Amino acid sequence: MPYFVKTETIKRHYLKEIDFKSKIIKEHKLWVKNLIDQGFYIKSGFLVDKHQVPGAGGFLIIECKSFEEAEKIIKDDPMIRNNIVNWRLNEWINIIQ
Repeated sequence: MPYFVKTETIKRHYLKEIDFKSKIIKEHKLWVKNLIDQGFYIKSGFLVDKHQVPGAGGFLIIECKSFEEAEKIIKDDPMIRNNIVNWRLNEWINIIQ
């Protein structure tokens, strides 16, 4: 099955809304856990620089049957449903097995 990668950055406006952002991130973590419990292969996290300082955005990888399935699942992410991130979804083509 193919893998799909969602990249995202939090919209500038929400960087200062700590309580709201924290609430949505907690919902996002629960959403990921629920997908794992349903049997999906999914990894999700945020990016940091060499000093471990966050701010470069988030990264999620999921294995799905099709782009359409991945997109449908990703659009249910609380980060996207609450419109706090700019995001992209791409299929990852693994060239070396």
